[in-house]
Amino acid sequence: MSNVNEVAVIKTTAGEMIVEFWPDVAPKTVENFKALANKGFYDGTAFHRIVKGFMIQGGDPLTKDVKAEHSWGTGGPGHKVKAEFNERPHVRGVLSMARSSDPDSAGSQFFICLADARFLDRQYTAFGKVILGDEVLGKIGDTPTAMSNSGERSKPTSRIGVESVKIVPGESVK
Repeated sequence: MSNVNEVAVIKTTAGEMIVEFWPDVAPKTVENFKALANKGFYDGTAFHRIVKGFMIQGGDPLTKDVKAEHSWGTGGPGHKVKAEFNERPHVRGVLSMARSSDPDSAGSQFFICLADARFLDRQYTAFGKVILGDEVLGKIGDTPTAMSNSGERSKPTSRIGVESVKIVPGESVK
């Protein structure tokens, strides 16, 4: 493993966000996210869940297929990552792993907080933070939403695509 401080460049149809990682508190989660990104796993996916004033969620491979919309939110990479709950607070810009009710069920889906969500602290694995592109996060968070299949008003009415997630040396984006 190199000592290079790597960041993720999340290129969306709304612009770019640069995320720093917290391998000190969530090493396996960071490693999983980077490995998936390096394989192109996230390229062509979409933010399928936007909850106003709370968070935006993406990372589901099923969102690559518009016809599979009924199952968006259920996809993953075919493996799970053990939870790495930590003391980092869930505040605006924090990157954290989405999961089902099983704490160790995270795979590829992640969310980025739009505001303080401290009730998630130590229950979801926070593993990074947006360091550039907060205005893009805000723009995605402001996307109009409609009712989803689960009865939650969180389905974006227009597609917010993730064109690519690239892992690059931190120095290259300063």
